[in-house]
Amino acid sequence: MGLARLLLLLVRRDLARIAARPGEALLPPAFFLLVAIVFAFALGPEPGLLARAGLAVLWVGALLASLLPVAGLFAADAADGTLDQLAVRGIAAESVALARLLAQWLALAVPLLLALPLAGALLALPLEALLAAAPRFAFGTLGLAAVALATAALMVGARGGGGLAALLAVPLALPVLVFATGGASGAAAGADRLLAAASLLLAALAPLAAGAALRLARG
Repeated sequence: MGLARLLLLLVRRDLARIAARPGEALLPPAFFLLVAIVFAFALGPEPGLLARAGLAVLWVGALLASLLPVAGLFAADAADGTLDQLAVRGIAAESVALARLLAQWLALAVPLLLALPLAGALLALPLEALLAAAPRFAFGTLGLAAVALATAALMVGARGGGGLAALLAVPLALPVLVFATGGASGAAAGADRLLAAASLLLAALAPLAAGAALRLARG
């Protein structure tokens, strides 16, 4: 079986598992909107203040939403022996991690992009800013999903998952947040290219790190 077909099968399997748990699949966009609502009330009714802080708030919400599935990304497969079965069949842990990254990215990016107009309206963001933010979210969520994937693999078998996930993920996600908000504010020339480069680099490295971590966890 070719690598492309194998990845397609693994991605379809992971997406089917996500679709089978709609409650969990809806948590990231719901949490994303909740962050927008909380900040809208906290910052008050001043439209100028909301607009200035709005995009940064949305990126913080996207980061937090990306961390919600971390605890379950690999834990169930490690517990029920799925990872061992895939390894016995000669499927590399890196391939499993890459497929899960692609599935997790789709499961994160699509709902957040659908929720983006409502979140932007809550934060009084103009339509032009939202249209400019959409492609950044498409690239940026890839980087955030990669960080979540690597964090989840490192957490397999570890205790204190939630706090550990935040400690590991937030520093790794900082380049994505910095370039995303820099491009949004116009403060940094080429920030969009840097955001795309940072996200692609994280997406390239995360399956390698996750694969190594999964092999170590399996012993």
